[in-house]
Amino acid sequence: MDWVYISDIAAHEGQTVTLKGWLYNKRSSGKLHFLLIRDGTGLIQGVVSRGDVSPETFEAAGALTQESSVIVAGTVRADSRAPGGYELAVTDVKPVQIARDYPISPKEHGVDFLMDHRHLWLRSSRQHAILRIRATVIGAIRGYLDSHGFTLVDSPILTPSACEGTTTLFETTYFDQKAYLSQSGQLYLEAAAMSLGRVYCFGPAFRAEKSKTRRHLIEFWIVEPEAAYFEHEDNLRLQEELVSHTVQTVLRERRHELSVLERDVTKLEKVEPPFPRITYDEALDVLREHGIEKTWGDDFGAPDETLLASLYDKPLFVEKYPARTKAFYMQPDPARPDVALCDDLLAPEGYGEIIGGSQRIHDLALLERRLDEHNLPREAYEWYLDLRRYGSVPHSGFGLGIERTIAWICGLEHVRETIPFPRMLYRLTP
Repeated sequence: MDWVYISDIAAHEGQTVTLKGWLYNKRSSGKLHFLLIRDGTGLIQGVVSRGDVSPETFEAAGALTQESSVIVAGTVRADSRAPGGYELAVTDVKPVQIARDYPISPKEHGVDFLMDHRHLWLRSSRQHAILRIRATVIGAIRGYLDSHGFTLVDSPILTPSACEGTTTLFETTYFDQKAYLSQSGQLYLEAAAMSLGRVYCFGPAFRAEKSKTRRHLIEFWIVEPEAAYFEHEDNLRLQEELVSHTVQTVLRERRHELSVLERDVTKLEKVEPPFPRITYDEALDVLREHGIEKTWGDDFGAPDETLLASLYDKPLFVEKYPARTKAFYMQPDPARPDVALCDDLLAPEGYGEIIGGSQRIHDLALLERRLDEHNLPREAYEWYLDLRRYGSVPHSGFGLGIERTIAWICGLEHVRETIPFPRMLYRLTP
């Protein structure tokens, strides 16, 4: 008998097959055991009838407990009432390991309990769906960039200097000198873009922020495209096309998983270019109209972003923030030098910023001046200044946070469910 995966079961109707997986649930009614089996690709019900199997097989089926690992054999038959439209008439049951007292039962559990048992919580249908969507989000992003001329470039995790200052960096000892866990691969990507034209990195980043909110993780994953000769408008267009492509891919490939999460997909179906845009100044006016007073130069907090984004049914660009409040490398707007050619992309439905991007300064003298204004050590950035000495060109890029994007697409309350093992302010285990 061939070993098959549940996701391929339709191709084996009428055939006798072997499944290898785990018992998700079980109910019995005298002469029948109904085994709900999962194998990582799907769920199927196996029916064990006392009259069709040996007493040993029937007893083995009855002894199975939640999350016991098991190998079953049987005949595939169509059944419109069954999950996935098929069930298995079981002829043989071979327990691999009997799970005793599995701690996560169908009853309600608190978040702390579930996080303490995250290594087991991943097996639930909800977490299974989220992780599949996560994989699809990552695949869609990388597929889009790969097919649009971008080359993957791996940036270092250990860095000698910060991209935007050291206040939220994890410091470590690198033999006889200080090093930091990377918050961004951007500066290195700028160097790679001068070689390859269009590049991106994808990997973990670390922020030592003592933030305990539903939007923050200490360790998170980020994709960062960077492109030579891309100016502000090119950058915005790439962002909306990438985000739209990612959302539409999930809608096309993960409808079942979205239904498991009870996600309202009609809201995601609207995510198509072009995205609405407002300037920072216009955003201030909107906030004031809603009773929120901000001084020019103030940053926007989560409630501000939620309000702004709530006025639109697509992601919202807020662009051209005050230059003095932004990172040292952001290009000023030639038409108005007190604002930067930068943007935040705010997801709708209260999920906040999922992208931060900008055109980068390409003029050597201006970049040197900005380093001084930000009191950054000149020697640490000499190599970065070299990029402006030798064939400098306008260039732009952005960072897209994977976990916040997944939280929005899935409609999750907290980012902790978007990554297999979240690192948060008070959680380093499991």
